[in-house]
Amino acid sequence: MSQRDTTVTSDTATSGTAGTGDWLVLVESNTTGSGRLFCAAARRIGLRPVLLARDPGRYPYAHADGIDCRVADTSTPDAVLAACTGLGGRVAGVTSSSEYWVGTAAEVARSLGLPHRLPDPAAIRSTRDKGVQRSLLCRAGVPGPGFAVAATMAEAAEAAARIGLPVVVKPVAGSGSVGVRKCASLAEVRAAAGYVLHTDPAELALPAQPAVLVEEYLAGAEYSVETLDEQVVAVIGKHLGPEPHFVETGHDIPAPLPPAERAALGDTAVAALRALGLGRGPAHVELRLSAAGPRLVEVNPRLAGGMIPRMVQEATGIDMIFHVVAAAAGRAEQPRATRDRAASIRFLVAEAGGWLTEIRGVPAARRLAGVVEVGVTREAGQEVVLRHSFQDRLAYVIASAEDGDVAARAAEDGLRALEARIAPASFVREGQPI
Repeated sequence: MSQRDTTVTSDTATSGTAGTGDWLVLVESNTTGSGRLFCAAARRIGLRPVLLARDPGRYPYAHADGIDCRVADTSTPDAVLAACTGLGGRVAGVTSSSEYWVGTAAEVARSLGLPHRLPDPAAIRSTRDKGVQRSLLCRAGVPGPGFAVAATMAEAAEAAARIGLPVVVKPVAGSGSVGVRKCASLAEVRAAAGYVLHTDPAELALPAQPAVLVEEYLAGAEYSVETLDEQVVAVIGKHLGPEPHFVETGHDIPAPLPPAERAALGDTAVAALRALGLGRGPAHVELRLSAAGPRLVEVNPRLAGGMIPRMVQEATGIDMIFHVVAAAAGRAEQPRATRDRAASIRFLVAEAGGWLTEIRGVPAARRLAGVVEVGVTREAGQEVVLRHSFQDRLAYVIASAEDGDVAARAAEDGLRALEARIAPASFVREGQPI
């Protein structure tokens, strides 16, 4: 397998151990947010991060931070293993910030004989198949929705008729709410299934989907439980955009619930981890709180996206990304909270497609009391295509305070200070907005 060194440097690169030390291998990455933080955490413990990617150009932070990159085939564990052995020097750990490669990273680490407390690759694979995950949870008695796996539009409609409308149709292997839709009629079920099954995977931004999951629609507010191994680190309240889609527009930590209800959500999440064999590593567990108690939406065998780890750190002092990186390198520590605060995040979500010309108000948002971070995730000049998923988010505001209501208001004030200027797609000249 040919490899090409694409190491770059920048005046903004992180100082310290950028060019020395044992390798911490990152198999692909998130394009923003946690991928960058994984590399920073590796440098904090004296490791040299290296990004293995089929196209390192997809990750602008690597150039900005002077991260070592290697062009590599990441499609199979054997190919990644070959890339690791070709690095030269000692590989201290292998991990990924992306759901699509966490199983590959765990398998490669095992092949390298790294004696760390790593997630079970087989458990990750079965969890990532949402149909298999549902079956295992049901068998273990973890409360969740009625469901069926459908390989065709007709099968999806038949499943919805059995389960009872409304239902939720989702990819069997996906994340970020891509292709997830609430359906109130069988015609909507067929259309939603057809979109997932027959859209070009590159356009869908997901792997090819052999089937869809058709699930009973769960009523009730939605929450997430963030875990490391089987330790509940945080229970978080979730804000969603308008149905029939499920775009996450914000999060609050701690979830605004009585302690007993937060504990019940945490207990259900841990029961799900045990049913799936995910006793090691991070997990992002989504639930709805129904009149009958917590019901499982899904388990994701990875850290949460959407800057949730950054929120957790602001509220509790626990750096979940650091703990994942340290565990991958055999330096696991017990997470311990050092703060008891509240934090909230709110996302600026595109309301129309076109060309992003500007996001205004960032300096003003940063000056607001309680705001600790404002980030822009899309650059001016980029085309905005509404996908009714996390891809519609353009920027975010994180706020922190002693009280949850105060933190939430500060994040909302920061969001109101932001404005996205999007030119209609028809107003273009030679591929650029006028």
